Amino acid sequence: MSFAPRQFPLFLLFSLLAFFSLCSAEIRFSSIRSDWRPIIPFDEFGFTHKGLLELNVSKIVLSDLPQPDPDLSKVGFFLCTRDSWIHVFQQLEEREIRCALDSTLVKPVYTFKSLNGEDRFSTVFSETDADQYTLLFANCLQLLKVSMDVKSAAYNLEGRKNDRRDYLSAGKTILPSVYFLFSLVYASLAGLWVFVLYEKRLTVFRIHFFMLAVVILKAFNLLCEAEDKSYIKRTGSAHGWDVLFYIFSFLKGVTLFTLIVLIGTGWSFLKPFLQDKEKKVLMIVIPLQVIANIAQVVIDETGPFGHDWFTWRQVFLLVDVVCCCAVLFPIVWSIKNLREAARTDGKAAVNLMKLTLFRQYYIVVICYIYFTRVVVYALETITSYRYLWTSVVAAELATLAFYVFTGYKFKPEAHNPYFVIDDEEEEAAAEQLKLEDEFEL
Repeated sequence: MSFAPRQFPLFLLFSLLAFFSLCSAEIRFSSIRSDWRPIIPFDEFGFTHKGLLELNVSKIVLSDLPQPDPDLSKVGFFLCTRDSWIHVFQQLEEREIRCALDSTLVKPVYTFKSLNGEDRFSTVFSETDADQYTLLFANCLQLLKVSMDVKSAAYNLEGRKNDRRDYLSAGKTILPSVYFLFSLVYASLAGLWVFVLYEKRLTVFRIHFFMLAVVILKAFNLLCEAEDKSYIKRTGSAHGWDVLFYIFSFLKGVTLFTLIVLIGTGWSFLKPFLQDKEKKVLMIVIPLQVIANIAQVVIDETGPFGHDWFTWRQVFLLVDVVCCCAVLFPIVWSIKNLREAARTDGKAAVNLMKLTLFRQYYIVVICYIYFTRVVVYALETITSYRYLWTSVVAAELATLAFYVFTGYKFKPEAHNPYFVIDDEEEEAAAEQLKLEDEFEL
């Protein structure tokens, strides 16, 4: 079979997908029905020198056979690294090979030539070359449609006698400890915040209790994620902890974005109500967070073998970007209102200090969004598979810094420095306002 033109976009698509982080490696069950795709990615895993892949495939049905006796050696499973796949793609594009299974750069796991009329098979593939591999299925016969149920389990052997299985990828095996440590940090922050609210109870606003709820939900989210990864590490299955993780992840995401909007509008801190346009932002952000969490669940649970996996990933990225942009508008509106008030109500210094606070918060929110969405992804892309945990640590440290900054800047104060300003500061602020004609975002 030649490398047909209709297959070129699919190979190109997967070449791009190979640089995305796939779902967590574990024991995974996949169902393929009448699929004609030449390449189907299943899972990605970082093997050590003691890695194993167990593959159990059943209910194999081949339909629309191109000929009575097809060459089934062109249909089967193989392992390939990201770097090798780039070269395999070039070989296919330049017609050096006719099928990905023909390349010397891939590691065939099982071809359907060995079926001998059976509709199922089981195999264990030993991987001694430590690297990050992707499990793929190749169908190099035009018009052939494949249906099958696939159970895959990739793990590394640990212990002196190699008697323990680690179902987490080599670069993610310490993630349970990382998440648990950060959950303790947020639990400590919640306790500290309760102490601050008690000590400053006469100056506490409703927004401060909302901030406490956000920190508590973040702590529970990390605790559930730690347990989720811990069970996957030992057994290959989350045993229900993924459900709790998704619930707290949803609650944490909704409350965090809502908190940013409320602080950006000055609700409870500067004014006791929300305007209609600010309510509309919340009505946009909350449903989008629901969609984002649904997309995240589909991405994690189905894996890249599904037809709609890439679509759901695009939906998640798009919704996440829209939410990040939407929460900036209330902060911009507050900056504009404070600047106008500083010129008209005779309290230039007070409003200038408020304006400075919201400017700082605006910049910090932008830096937080940029770091967690762009820098962390870049770090995950360029980092060796052995150190993929560093991108998680970087994201959590950035999030922790953002939480600490928000709590410190908007903590309850008996003598709020943004409201108690003397006459000299008033005059200095008025002079500064004259020098600053415009605030460029």
